[in-house]
Amino acid sequence: MPAAVYLGGGDMAVRELPVPEVAPDQVLIEVSHCGICGTDLHLVLEGYARPGSVLGHEWAGEVVAVGEAVTGWEIGARVVQEPQPGCGACRACRAGRPAVCLAKDPVDHLEFHGAFCRYVTADARRLLRVPEGLSTRAAALTEPTAIAIHTVNLTDVAPGDRVLVTGAGPVGLLTIAVLRSRGIHDITVSEPAAGRRARALAVAAAHAISPDELGRAPMGRPVEAPYSVAFECSGHARAAEAALDQLDYAGTLVFVGTGREQPSINHNRMIVLELTAIGAYNYDSDGFVAALALLASGALPLDLLIEPDDVLLDGVLGAMHRLAEGTPPGKVMVRPEVPR
Repeated sequence: MPAAVYLGGGDMAVRELPVPEVAPDQVLIEVSHCGICGTDLHLVLEGYARPGSVLGHEWAGEVVAVGEAVTGWEIGARVVQEPQPGCGACRACRAGRPAVCLAKDPVDHLEFHGAFCRYVTADARRLLRVPEGLSTRAAALTEPTAIAIHTVNLTDVAPGDRVLVTGAGPVGLLTIAVLRSRGIHDITVSEPAAGRRARALAVAAAHAISPDELGRAPMGRPVEAPYSVAFECSGHARAAEAALDQLDYAGTLVFVGTGREQPSINHNRMIVLELTAIGAYNYDSDGFVAALALLASGALPLDLLIEPDDVLLDGVLGAMHRLAEGTPPGKVMVRPEVPR
């Protein structure tokens, strides 16, 4: 099967790999589409990935073979794979945060085998059926949508709150869309790229500004028009620092985007204004179920959240560079084919 393989040194190429063997409790899935995630960008463009590895984890596809011990799944079923569940008993699981289950082994991103390829195997017990009326391509947005739902659920944000989102790339746009689906309308996006600002307004943001338009924070007091909650979706240190400065008393900053440079946190401001900062890593315990339901509901502008043109396997690296430069606003989908 063809696959986009990481070669090392920030380079990728299409290679022919064996189709994975199907264990008795597994199914073989032909990947329809796989989204390019920010984690993929870091692993490839910053050289963290293991040479020879296949990345990509935001996928949806169709069952093409079933292991001998599998029941309940048929050839042709359209599916996504939900994450490994937590133990259900530890402190994190009891708080509804199984992504950081205390009984789980840490994720080994370097040993991960992903879906920038034609076929993947999956544990049949972890499959979820794609709802009728939702395209398989759009179902590949399930994982990032589950993250956006979890991100919003970590706060007590409610209609009437003023919300700031820093970064209007794929993660920021999904966060905006989920907020709007909850009836939250006063959403301001801070984003340096004009194209991404325009897309944020089209998705549902009430205002879109350049980062240099954010007000300067006076010492020990909120800015003139502060926000209740800020979602930092860009991964840039300066954006995180600015988002913290824009919060009102008892405001909440959610770290969503990852980045190499670490922000400087004004602890004095956090003390005086009694601010809260929290990280949003993955999903709620029912995150994929909720995400599929939301995607199928028609409440999200899928045509604005997903870029219209797919890339093929030989175009993955180029798409990663464009995403890192801030060019495509929405999610870029990879169709695991090679040019004819």
